Amino acid sequence: MPICNRILVLAALLIAPCAARSEETLLVEAEGFRDRGGWVVDQQSMDQMGSPYLLAHGLGVPVADATTAVQLAAGGEYRVFVRTRDWVANWGAQGAPGKFQLVVNGKPLETVFGTEGAEWHWQDGGTVQLAAGEVSLALRDLTGFAGRCDAILLTSRDDFTPPNRDPEMASFRRKLLQLPDQAPQAGRFDLVVVGGGMAGTCTAISAARLGVKVALVQDRPLLGGNNSSEVRVGLSGRIHKEPYPRLGDLVDEIGPVGYWNRQDAIDNPELPRSREVLAIIEKHPEKKVHNAGPESNYEDQRKLDAVRAEPNLSLFLNTHVFQVEMRGKRIAAVVGKDIFSARELKFAAPLFADCTGDGSVGFLAGADYRMGRESRAETGESRAPDEADVMVMGTSVQWYAVREAEPAPFPDCPWAVPFNDETYQRTSRGDWDWEVGMNMDQITEFEAVRDHALRVIFGNWAYQKNHSPIKEKLAHERLAWVAYIGGKRESRRLLGDVILQEQDILQGKPYPDACVTTTWGIDLHYPHPENTKHFPGTEFRSVARTTAISPYPIPFRCLYSRNVENLMIAGRNISVTHVALGTVRVQRTTGMMGEVLGMAASLCKRYNATPRGVYRHHFEELRELMRRGVGSAGDRTIQR
Repeated sequence: MPICNRILVLAALLIAPCAARSEETLLVEAEGFRDRGGWVVDQQSMDQMGSPYLLAHGLGVPVADATTAVQLAAGGEYRVFVRTRDWVANWGAQGAPGKFQLVVNGKPLETVFGTEGAEWHWQDGGTVQLAAGEVSLALRDLTGFAGRCDAILLTSRDDFTPPNRDPEMASFRRKLLQLPDQAPQAGRFDLVVVGGGMAGTCTAISAARLGVKVALVQDRPLLGGNNSSEVRVGLSGRIHKEPYPRLGDLVDEIGPVGYWNRQDAIDNPELPRSREVLAIIEKHPEKKVHNAGPESNYEDQRKLDAVRAEPNLSLFLNTHVFQVEMRGKRIAAVVGKDIFSARELKFAAPLFADCTGDGSVGFLAGADYRMGRESRAETGESRAPDEADVMVMGTSVQWYAVREAEPAPFPDCPWAVPFNDETYQRTSRGDWDWEVGMNMDQITEFEAVRDHALRVIFGNWAYQKNHSPIKEKLAHERLAWVAYIGGKRESRRLLGDVILQEQDILQGKPYPDACVTTTWGIDLHYPHPENTKHFPGTEFRSVARTTAISPYPIPFRCLYSRNVENLMIAGRNISVTHVALGTVRVQRTTGMMGEVLGMAASLCKRYNATPRGVYRHHFEELRELMRRGVGSAGDRTIQR
């Protein structure tokens, strides 16, 4: 059964070996608060810092308190620790914008948290006298500027400091949270899909409609990934192209209507949804806003409803996969952690699909992978650099402002990236080209990648509002939305039996296992030269340089791992070079990859085959499935 969001407040009674009395230590995970108020849960860096955490994402306005209650077995004096950090300190910035208080039984502690230390650590909050019984706790944001809290620790031991680094901290958490040594089984599945973006969602639905028992594991509360309302990237790429024009039916079924659907609808007037698309776009002009648009443009519920309608599909939201169990060259199971309760579940199956974007499952399984740019000498690609490097396309943190009837002030942000009349960005909206982290590790340094984007956005907006030549024109403009979930473009690429290259696409190299047709140009992003001039090494604006292509069908052998036998791949982490990634990474294309993976999964189940075995022995049947498509939610005739 799917995981429910569980709120857990857990304690462990520790007996001091040299003391006659019992001593209590209570760990309260912030993400498990009963009422999170205006705070949001951020899990993007939990593999690096050890946990999800609560983020006060108020855009300069303090958010509502997060509240919970705990039970103490014994009264007395308790030391208080809060795991947090000053999130701008690693830039040497002054001001500690992420300030907050801990309110205990209605009284704020004197310590202000989030004011010290560039790294995550346990900040000492002093002592508090508490009676036995229920104790109320609240996190009170003081700024609205990205304060963050991982956990709270209350201890009656005066000689105790909690561990702050894994594996000691992980063991400490496990003990106090009373987690079992072995994670229970989540159920019986033929296929486990990890990652609920367009690629993963389409993989799961496609397989389920073909009679495969599927678990879809997603670490956020929504599906769609970059196309969700948390990130707000519109769907790009074309669907319904030769040699398999039915590929894209599912993408069209679950994808939100938008401006980029218009040409597909015109090109395919016989499809039932074409008329719907054209009518909606004409009636709702806001649908033409492709990126950084209103929340409703991304139709989160449409994707959730489609998944929940499939009887063969179990959905596990808010579940982060952090461990892989291997049996030889095959994945035996993955282990996921519930974001809110830290409870773990094991997902075992004969077949797995890594649709995480970061190639996380493949990485944990020891799959061959690549990050950064290959050299021209290695690949022969015209757009490859002379020397291999670690540069990647970056992460977009999009934003926009709205106009209000009354003036909308915004505070100065001395801790943010500084701007002046020459360097400020004159705009009320940040689209795809607000892009950061091209020279950073998009996995291990991702919290800093996202935080740099926040410092840029808040600093630029504060300068525009308070100091720029256009400040009077912006007096009524209010910063209305800033993403806190970053929209990644590139990190790990898992390597398959074929590694697609630029020449294959531009020369139209035929492969016998051609499947998903990519139509987007080879679109590679670089730091904008003008931005580099003013912000060398810390760029936040990008430029796209695109090579036009003719529609090109991607080989199926790019969609599975070359050395993990039962691992399929869909999304931006498929087997391509950095240059070739420029065309295959857009979400309509990755969604079609998912449709094909679901079809391949049905053949793996039918013949007890590996993905490579489907290519070698059953590809003609995969062709037939691709010709037919996966049908609609109301059509069960295609199930085997």
